[in-house]
Amino acid sequence: MHWHIFSNVKPWYDFPMKTNRSSPMSQIATTPDKYDIFIQKIDHFQSMVEEKKALQEKIARMYDEFKATVSPLEQELASIMRNLEMNLSKLEKGTSGAAKSTGTRFSRGQLGNAIKGLLRAHPQKAFKPREIADALNTKGTTISVWFNKFGAEDQEIERIPTGKEGKRFLYKIK
Repeated sequence: MHWHIFSNVKPWYDFPMKTNRSSPMSQIATTPDKYDIFIQKIDHFQSMVEEKKALQEKIARMYDEFKATVSPLEQELASIMRNLEMNLSKLEKGTSGAAKSTGTRFSRGQLGNAIKGLLRAHPQKAFKPREIADALNTKGTTISVWFNKFGAEDQEIERIPTGKEGKRFLYKIK
């Protein structure tokens, strides 16, 4: 046997393996293809969506905590404001009590009948609008407005000018 013939031969495991660089398997292992890139983009998008949901949940929890903290204070403030309004209206009534009382409200036509009834009850007396208002438990301006609109044309009521330049009147039944 000639051992020297085989001495220059390399063993089979030392030979480089032939690789086909154009095969699809070699491309998958070395560089990402369009599917891998698409999956990576979807993974990134999904992680952003999950991050958005987590932030929304965190904001909702913080808002609920804030509302739970602020709600009692808002209710207390509202009750204080109501008390202030009530006390203010009481103070306003106390300082101008007679001016704030509304008195009796008359519907259209009833006021004229009430004024004429009062004047007929006291035919000898001439009344100021304020005296008529006090007797009817209403505002003096209401009486004056009625006399200016309707009383001036009424044939049953006599207007007696008084004061400077005759701008004020007394009223009496004819």
